[in-house]
Amino acid sequence: MFDLLGLNGIAQAVYEEMLRNPAADVDDLSWTLGLPTSQVRDGLARLNELALIRPSWQTPGEYRAVEPEVGLELLLSNQEADLRRRQEEIEAGRLELERLVAQYAEFSHVRQSADTERLSGIDAIRLRIESLASRCESEVIAFVPGGAQSPANMEASRPLDESTLLRGVQMRTVYLESIGNDPATKEYARWLADSGAQIRFAAVLPPRMVIYDRKVAIVPDDPDATHRGALVTRSKGVVSALCELFEQVWATARPLGADSQPGYDGLTLQEQAVLRLLAQGNTDDQIARRLGTSVRTTRRITAALANRLGARSRFQTGALAVVRGWLDPRELG
Repeated sequence: MFDLLGLNGIAQAVYEEMLRNPAADVDDLSWTLGLPTSQVRDGLARLNELALIRPSWQTPGEYRAVEPEVGLELLLSNQEADLRRRQEEIEAGRLELERLVAQYAEFSHVRQSADTERLSGIDAIRLRIESLASRCESEVIAFVPGGAQSPANMEASRPLDESTLLRGVQMRTVYLESIGNDPATKEYARWLADSGAQIRFAAVLPPRMVIYDRKVAIVPDDPDATHRGALVTRSKGVVSALCELFEQVWATARPLGADSQPGYDGLTLQEQAVLRLLAQGNTDDQIARRLGTSVRTTRRITAALANRLGARSRFQTGALAVVRGWLDPRELG
């Protein structure tokens, strides 16, 4: 009770001793309580602040304890007044919260009346992802291109992913094969799997996207600068098409823990992807971005493939891959 009234242990002990021995001075209190005089003086200062002691009329410079029924009753009355003020402040805050919620709901309704909404900047994107994830009820599906993920991105995603999975929401995510070269991203994917998510890997991926409950999708406004802006769409036709795209990629992606099976003539999925992108006329920089690898790694793979094919140029590498049946011309677009 005394803590609630603002009395610490020393102040309480000093006050009770002053009630028992009204004429006790600082030295008496120090000796009786076994406390240093400095602590006794601190206790007296606190009692004075709470109006539980008053200067002695009889002995100037000394203090006398105010009787409990007077002093403590005053403290209780002050506490009750503070509590009433606090309750009034809480009620005012609740009314303001209700007003803001209603205002936001109206704004959100207007904003979401259109099928597609544009978000600008990483803050707006992450806030919307947080909102969509918290309302998700059954399923989240996602492409995570770009290879190694930034520490900031994983730090922001972890609590949302954990909360979503704990609610029993199914989560399926496809990463690039190249994250195997980044321990932090690889460990995050393993953590997701251990937490209940399904994880698969592909050599190349479409641009980043996340789809919630097959009703709303968020995709980058510019796939080459995902931090700048994003599009949130609720268009049934668009979301259905994106879901179908996800299922096609998911069906051919490698499950976490499964060995990567070589393709035709021993080509890895990554090598097949490089040949396909070369045949489509992509530069080394573009291929590296699609694979989530460095340009140096991409050039090394390209050079090795050209050597195997006996090609003398990038174009010839892609063309010979088609001639030898390493690539299906129908896949080149």
